[in-house]
Amino acid sequence: MSTKTDTPRDPGSAEGGSDLGAAGSQLSTAPTEDVTFPSLGPLGWARWFWRQLTSMRVALLLLFLLSIGAIPGSLIPQTSVDPVKVDQFKADHSTLAGIYDKLGMFHVYSSVWFSAIYLLLFISLIGCIVPRSWQFVGQLRGRPPAAPRRLTRLPAYTTWRTDAAPEEVLGAAGRLLKKRHFRAHREGSAVAAEKGYLREVGNLVFHVALIVMLVAFAVGGLWKSEGNKLITEGDGFANSLTQYDEFKSGPFYDTDDMEPFGFKLDRFDATYERTGPQRGTPRTYRAQISYFLGADGKQHKSAIEVNKPLDIAGNKVYLLSHGYSPVVTVKDGRGKTVYHGATAFLPADPKNLTSTGVVKVPGAQTEDGKRNQLGFQAMFVPTFGGRGTGSMFSQFPALDFPVLSVNAYHGDLGLDSGLPQSVYKLDTKRLKKYQDGKGGILKKMLLPKDRVERHAGSKNKSAVRAAEAQTTMKLPNGEGSITFEGVKSWASFKVSHQPGNGLALTGAVAALLGLAGSLFIQRRRVWVRAEQGADGVTVVEMAALGRSESARLPEELAHLAGELWPDAPVAPPAPEPAPDTEDPAEPTDSDGPADPSEGARA
Repeated sequence: MSTKTDTPRDPGSAEGGSDLGAAGSQLSTAPTEDVTFPSLGPLGWARWFWRQLTSMRVALLLLFLLSIGAIPGSLIPQTSVDPVKVDQFKADHSTLAGIYDKLGMFHVYSSVWFSAIYLLLFISLIGCIVPRSWQFVGQLRGRPPAAPRRLTRLPAYTTWRTDAAPEEVLGAAGRLLKKRHFRAHREGSAVAAEKGYLREVGNLVFHVALIVMLVAFAVGGLWKSEGNKLITEGDGFANSLTQYDEFKSGPFYDTDDMEPFGFKLDRFDATYERTGPQRGTPRTYRAQISYFLGADGKQHKSAIEVNKPLDIAGNKVYLLSHGYSPVVTVKDGRGKTVYHGATAFLPADPKNLTSTGVVKVPGAQTEDGKRNQLGFQAMFVPTFGGRGTGSMFSQFPALDFPVLSVNAYHGDLGLDSGLPQSVYKLDTKRLKKYQDGKGGILKKMLLPKDRVERHAGSKNKSAVRAAEAQTTMKLPNGEGSITFEGVKSWASFKVSHQPGNGLALTGAVAALLGLAGSLFIQRRRVWVRAEQGADGVTVVEMAALGRSESARLPEELAHLAGELWPDAPVAPPAPEPAPDTEDPAEPTDSDGPADPSEGARA
């Protein structure tokens, strides 16, 4: 028994086959080539970036980022709105405030990152709108597309046979479609029509409105101005930069162009709920004013309420808050009146209006003529609720039982130091306390003189003297006195100039209308074909196609067909053929293709 061992053959040998050997030789000796891709270059990268930026996907992403970026502006105090709150936040959260400061969270709307998103969104929207607008103009100038060869493939389809001529059917179909506001055009044996162009118009209007709103916000930010002013009853205000308590404006706002107007606070009307769980809630909150427009303008009466501003020369005057201004008279050691007037106190309790304030009298002198600056730190309550306890708190915001508690100081008020000072705070570190008989600070609770005198009566001298004791605090060593004369109300106003508000409102309304049009208007196409069949009967086909899915498309096509039937009535069915008596298994001359009209009718 012998065995045969197969030895491997060389693919290039004669035994391995010449073709395979040649191929193997070429495979083993073919040079390798590196595949290189063409470089885009700066121009190519610029084109790629522009295509990405102007895509609708990126525009929506930037709009989403802009809305997300605006959230910190409403949650974190902003320097442009309330710098006091920003300073307080930094004092309370030193570590977090440092991070926020680096990220620009205290001035979100003017930060670099927010401005970059804003500008990119602006460019992206313009890049989206311009080519789509030209494309839409081309569609309006063009004609509806011709009818497809097979209308049966469309989602909404119907057909019937009629004795009317094709020309009559197509003419009636064209008139019907135009009556239903379709753009109709006849081409051959079919009428093509299209409707719903307002959908694309609404889409374009929506995006243009977004650009309008972005422009309005930019105009409002660059040319805006806002100022706050606190006015006591009987005092007035003129629209001048020096008249504002606080003023801020956009970078392009020119204070030289401020409109000449002003107003005076005649009185402030405030009433409150006195019973029930809503006790203390304002019922009436109204500032009665007299305003004028122009240097020599005529005065007009008006009222300003919360959410009901006064519009003057393109500026809106808003009512912000309300408080009380105790009227005090200060006499120095010579008995001379060195201060008399109403001093606004700021509420420490917004509900019941417990308020604090100071009175600074730099021009006082002692009995021998020496300079003696006076300072009074006081607390005011409109309805005193601390009877028998000696504590100062208000139990109701109305002026039911007003009381003024005063602490007295003297020395240097620091007005000559050159440093800015608040009119609502007193730097007690520079001053010395007036002391009472026990070595404590001199303080006293005072009642309003006008009310006490009305209660005592002007003819009762002893009652008048007792009233003076209740309304006046005398300083030690005959250095003067302070008298609580009465109470006036004050109101705080904001004067706002926002040039972009009207444009923003127009853009918002246009955006809503455009969005409604793009969502609820259906763009669709309808075709009507009428051709004469082999038996001389006209076959009518109707089909519809929507640019987006709509369940109402078949219903609309059915309505159109129903309106067309009077001009193309359904023909009577074709007569049934005579029964065939021959053997069905044998071929006959009648066998052949089916009648086309039978298929159409099916």
